[in-house]
Amino acid sequence: MKKQYLVLAVGVIAVSFAAIFIRIAEAPPLVIAAWRMCLSAVVIIPAALIHSRSEFTSLSRKDLSLMLLAGLFLGLHFGLWTASLSYTSVATSVILVTANPIFVSIVSYLLFKETINRRIIFGIIVSFIGTIVIGCSNWSLGPNPLMGAGLALLGAFTVAIYLLIGRRLRQHTGLLTYSSVTCGSAAVLLTGAVLIGGFELSGYSSITCGMFGLLALVPQLIGHTSINWSLKFLPATMITIAILGEPVISTILAYLILGEAPAVPEIAGGILIFGGIYLAFRNQ
Repeated sequence: MKKQYLVLAVGVIAVSFAAIFIRIAEAPPLVIAAWRMCLSAVVIIPAALIHSRSEFTSLSRKDLSLMLLAGLFLGLHFGLWTASLSYTSVATSVILVTANPIFVSIVSYLLFKETINRRIIFGIIVSFIGTIVIGCSNWSLGPNPLMGAGLALLGAFTVAIYLLIGRRLRQHTGLLTYSSVTCGSAAVLLTGAVLIGGFELSGYSSITCGMFGLLALVPQLIGHTSINWSLKFLPATMITIAILGEPVISTILAYLILGEAPAVPEIAGGILIFGGIYLAFRNQ
């Protein structure tokens, strides 16, 4: 297996833990998202300043603006998707938020002229059918599944824009520089939203605080950093197809940790998702 695919696989597995940690944390969604990004920024920004100081000083105004814009969409993604988990099941939320290949493939073709051959299109279709199969079996779960679905789809759109901007910037920008600016701007956005919303940033249980730390370490610093690294070597469409494996892994973890048992449609949908990923990646 090529190095870039191995790193991407590690990233997908790591981000799959996010929904579980969010469910366990007993805090408002915006607070959870803000702590995730703030703790990540505390780690990655000093590392970037030490190892990539010269690149920071040579950043063009255009690149810096695009990085800040990417961070804005990243913050919106986490805020919207984290909130969706309060209204619907883990499987449904994660499935819908990973519908971003549709947005990415269309925008990539229109703006960046990235080639999308029939094999990739077919892989997207097969994988997305799998997400629909899983989603239908969970549609009635949660206090407000329609609200949860809407928030998750908005999260899918915002992360698609984030990935597309990252694909463009990572061709000539270092990983630490890109990750630190986007992570830092997302942290500022979410913290501001928490303060404006009147939520408390402290006073939570030790278990919840532990989930904040795990969210920053596993899905963010390991998961998203691996995905950001992959953006330099793989088209954004291919990366979003790989991320379609997240619902399957998250559903398995939800069963093992939260007791949300997968139904037959979820298992069938998972097979379709991984089949689509294989069809899109083979011979690459």
